[in-house]
Amino acid sequence: MTESNIQLKERSIRTKRLAFTIPRIASSLLLGTVGFALFFLYTLAYNVSEALVGIGIGVGYISIAAGQFILGWISDGKYTKWGRRKPYVYILAPINAISFVFVLLPYLILNNPSQTTLFIWLITFDGIFQFSYSYTTVYQAWMPEQFSVEDRPRVSQTQNIYNIIGQAIMLLFTFLVLTNVQGQIEANPSVIPPEFLITVIIFAVLLIVFYYFGAYVMPTEPYHKIDSNYIEHLITIFKHKNYILVTLMQGIASFAWIIMTTVMLNYIQIVLRFGTLEYLIAAVCLLVGVIIFVMLWRKRIDNHGKKKTLLNVFQFAMFFLLLTLIGFIPLTSPINLIFGIIFILGIAAIMAGWGLFPYIYYADLAEDQEKTSGELLAGIYIGFPSILLNIFQALGTTLLGFILEFLPPVGGVSYSVGYVIWGPICTIFLIIAYFYTKKLITLDFDWEK
Repeated sequence: MTESNIQLKERSIRTKRLAFTIPRIASSLLLGTVGFALFFLYTLAYNVSEALVGIGIGVGYISIAAGQFILGWISDGKYTKWGRRKPYVYILAPINAISFVFVLLPYLILNNPSQTTLFIWLITFDGIFQFSYSYTTVYQAWMPEQFSVEDRPRVSQTQNIYNIIGQAIMLLFTFLVLTNVQGQIEANPSVIPPEFLITVIIFAVLLIVFYYFGAYVMPTEPYHKIDSNYIEHLITIFKHKNYILVTLMQGIASFAWIIMTTVMLNYIQIVLRFGTLEYLIAAVCLLVGVIIFVMLWRKRIDNHGKKKTLLNVFQFAMFFLLLTLIGFIPLTSPINLIFGIIFILGIAAIMAGWGLFPYIYYADLAEDQEKTSGELLAGIYIGFPSILLNIFQALGTTLLGFILEFLPPVGGVSYSVGYVIWGPICTIFLIIAYFYTKKLITLDFDWEK
């Protein structure tokens, strides 16, 4: 191959990598906003009870579980002139964007709704948002189809960098815009602050633009003949013991991760009592921390392998999250800020470590199966884990809502003891995930060498 051909090939790979990864800015922005802000918005601004909001968000996770599994499964079996993946992106991205606007801004349509009406609205439009978000699972099926095993850690790192950019924008929005308008919304919900309205609409438009760009620029995936039918696809993955074990591990661990991300904004406001300046510092610390830690974790994968690095993530998280117990002590300035910075940096390390793995190991597991069966079932391999994952997430948010709603204050603090003990609850599940992973699953394969 000539030097010019090599340069052309490298340029093509870079273009494909960019087209595949950059839409993560938009999807991370929307999903992060829903994950971080929805509980905060409905409980503190719209005055819906924590228990009802926890149940409502839990129903949304059941919806995404169904969507990711069904769409991943169906997309494997039907190859069109646009390939297996692109049609779902073109159809569902706009639905995802519109439902995002509605779930955050119920008062665009509703007039003086009751708590029950808001609860039904939350279930309906968060359910539509979560189900339609499943097109990103179909999109992610391109990882094993279009990138080699050697390139996947780099692609995953790039995706996480773009995730971080999306999360940074989301954090600035939630920490600076949403917390600022909370009082206005609570006082008069029918008058939507313009900065809130305009920002939400811009986010929705960005999602459509970014994913249409990615789907348009990405080459149609290579045609892989799949002789088995849909039922045989399911039988295939159930026979893949290591894949099922990894899926269960992700479900167990996700119980902790979803509690952590859902309650974090409330924790910062209610327990740490941050103001505008402190929120800005927290946003910067989380952004910079995730950028640094995602590179450190990726380097550790290169040097020590995937399984050992994942175990290190579990070890760090299970000990660090015990720090929420400090909430039993009323924190005053500047102690609350110092602890808050340490806490946010620890959360950044956990988010960066865990976020790096699913992109990699499900693509590897799909390829591992292809080497046995000759069929690359990337869609169902990436979509099926959503069933257990989101069931655990639904249980996690429901439990969180109930412990915040019904556990009384303890000691000298004015808030629910649930705001203190959620960290140790997460630790229990992470200990289970750690020993389960250490004993039962394989993440590093001989064929990689």
